[in-house]
Amino acid sequence: MDQARMPKHFPFSALTTALLLAGLAPQVVAASNDTHLDTVTVISTGIRGQERTVADSPAPIDVINSEQLLRTGRAELSEAISRLLPSFNFGTNIAGYNSVTRPLSNRSLGPAYTLVLVNGKRRHNGAVGQRGNIDNSGANAVDIDLIPVSAVDHIEVLKDSAAAQYGSDAVAGVINIILKTSASGGHVESSYGKLYSGQGETIKVAGDQGFKLGESGFLHLSADARKRGDAAWNGKADSSVRAFRDPVKEAAWDRVAIKNGDPEIKAFNLAYNAELPLDALTLYSYATYGERDAEAYNYFRLPTGTAAVPELFPDGYYPLNNIKDRDYQFLFGGKGERADWHWDLSTTYGRNNIHHSSDFNINPSLGTASPTSFDNLATFRFEQWVNNFDLTRRYDSLFGLTSPVQVSAGLEHRWERFSTFAGDPEAYITGSYPAASGAQAAVTLRPEDEVSLIRNNYAAYLDLGFDLTERWFLDLAGRVEHYDDDSGNTFGLKLNSRYELTDQWAVRGTVGTGFRAPSLTQIGYTVADNRVATDVNGNVVPAVTRLTPSDSSLAAALGGDKLKPEKSRNLGLGVTWQPAPRTSITADAYLIDIDDRITLTSNIYDQGNGVITSILQSQGVAPGTWVNYYTNAYDTRTKGLDIVADHSTDFGAWGDVRWSLAFNWNKTSIEDVRDTPTSLAGSGVTLVGRDREGDLTVASPETKWILGANWKVDNLAVNLQTTRYGSVKTLAVNPSGDRSFGAKWITDLDVAYTFFDQLTVSIGATNLFDVRPDKHAVYSPLGLAPYGNPPFHPGGGYWYSKIAYDF
Repeated sequence: MDQARMPKHFPFSALTTALLLAGLAPQVVAASNDTHLDTVTVISTGIRGQERTVADSPAPIDVINSEQLLRTGRAELSEAISRLLPSFNFGTNIAGYNSVTRPLSNRSLGPAYTLVLVNGKRRHNGAVGQRGNIDNSGANAVDIDLIPVSAVDHIEVLKDSAAAQYGSDAVAGVINIILKTSASGGHVESSYGKLYSGQGETIKVAGDQGFKLGESGFLHLSADARKRGDAAWNGKADSSVRAFRDPVKEAAWDRVAIKNGDPEIKAFNLAYNAELPLDALTLYSYATYGERDAEAYNYFRLPTGTAAVPELFPDGYYPLNNIKDRDYQFLFGGKGERADWHWDLSTTYGRNNIHHSSDFNINPSLGTASPTSFDNLATFRFEQWVNNFDLTRRYDSLFGLTSPVQVSAGLEHRWERFSTFAGDPEAYITGSYPAASGAQAAVTLRPEDEVSLIRNNYAAYLDLGFDLTERWFLDLAGRVEHYDDDSGNTFGLKLNSRYELTDQWAVRGTVGTGFRAPSLTQIGYTVADNRVATDVNGNVVPAVTRLTPSDSSLAAALGGDKLKPEKSRNLGLGVTWQPAPRTSITADAYLIDIDDRITLTSNIYDQGNGVITSILQSQGVAPGTWVNYYTNAYDTRTKGLDIVADHSTDFGAWGDVRWSLAFNWNKTSIEDVRDTPTSLAGSGVTLVGRDREGDLTVASPETKWILGANWKVDNLAVNLQTTRYGSVKTLAVNPSGDRSFGAKWITDLDVAYTFFDQLTVSIGATNLFDVRPDKHAVYSPLGLAPYGNPPFHPGGGYWYSKIAYDF
């Protein structure tokens, strides 16, 4: 929906806001003594070895239950989190292989700064570094979409630094996914939906069931399968583009020159969670397995263009990217108690493997000898093996204190390996035919670019929780880590405290430090990309872009050097207010400084003066190649505010309504930037230009509102939510290429009715009013990416229906 149409639906959102604020007003607080579910939910995230309620947490924690996840309609797990929590944003990729694994940012910091746990244990990372959209960090994010939603009981989200407690990379917080533990009963469901446009048809089936294991143990099995059709934005070429020399064919051409957007996906996920008590010992285990096959179209290779071989594709072709993702993780552990100490010993191994191939494609430089499909372009693999030993004990008095003290300590060993495997030579060699080189719209890997990087990390932590008085809690944590590569050693601290001013009011705060070693993908990820790039004038042009390691000879010739670890400092201050049993309001401000932040350089290519060409030739690289590498580019400061309000109103015979309001304000600024190296002097190239600065400072919404009302009466449940995404910008190296995209309201509606206490039928819509981002992207004659990189799905409205059975 464009800006001109926005006022039609703004009154509806304003009315919803007014109703929510009215629902939060003290004079309408119900007299019921019932306490809201989220207020009493017991959590383990944030305080090592000690469970607390959300209301008593010394750090800001949100809890998302399985019902909320299922009500998000079209969303997979990562997108569902972003719809429910205002500090999270889900990047929307719109082209090629980057459209499958998508970044989930917290407090405008990329996924590399939020640690993902499953049942309190570290989840392994994905195999591909983030490149494209608004995250060009190169870090390999955890792909939580490969965990079945049907397996999730609830998710605990710590919106605060926890590096000293859980791991030095938990700079922005922690996502702890808690799997279902019931020993009986189950749930099955099936859903169907599509975009209003008719694209993106989605079919999903899911189920889970619990079984008794031994006398008091459990085994819970979960599975889901989904199929989603492609939702391409068919960009139309303007009159300046001529595809065919034959005037009859040119007149008949539908002028569709771009097929970008959501790829077609076929996927399934499996999981189990089990626990078996054996006298003084309890054994436990879980595992997940996922397969996802994606097909993504690209822009049209014109039969009159430089990528044409008329004998093979006389009418041009749309190259098709195929991405096969295979992912699994399994964990085994035991826990018990000895000499008043609770102990927990576990080991977990995870692997993510991504394989690229392509159909309807050629290497034009091979002419008629070129294959028209490539079964092996490149393979990327990440493996992680983690061993943990944790101890915790509660002392009634310690260190001279008369109040209880919780002592937790632990050891961790983490082994990681990042491997890449070359593809078929025909995909990347340069032939004698006078046309573009390399398989089109594809990522290719040569034998000389293969890597196998291994790193070990050894860590120890100590966490002390003090109840200094009945109203004052203090937590102090320290963590020592050693990396056996160039990242070296680090020591992190966290001081966390909560003080109850009254029975209704409390203040809480955090001071902490963090340390994030460069990920193995940032160190070793090397590929050639035969897609398109943006030049300094903002034009989208064909380009062969080579991503090279920062310490390679090519990068060194262009000013690169070894990556340094990132160091962070975190401050937080918040207030909680519970004016009534069914009302809760929290506000938390934060400040996060990160030094030596890693990002991708701007495109380094010859701009007509021959400087870059001379460097490329000295390194044996073909002239005309564009080059990138990762570098410690910035010192940044992120500051923001989270506000969450929750109230339940009892309307008697008309049921209950849960009103919710959540708001995030977030601003990142550049405090220092790396200078362009002397080796690039006179080239006209800026090492990290305004485009990269924009990724960090203005590409994510500065504000985000989520307003909701969930009405339940008898067997009817209606959930209404409206989200306001603040405006965003895309900066270019040349300011003339800057683009702004206005704020938008997105409304979701879910209506469900339960028959016979077990069968639930639901209908709903996400983006009910079919709102679209502004079409302000950089102009392309081919119609490329008209919506830029919006913070919400640009495909417009989506409707769905669902049937579920609980037993």
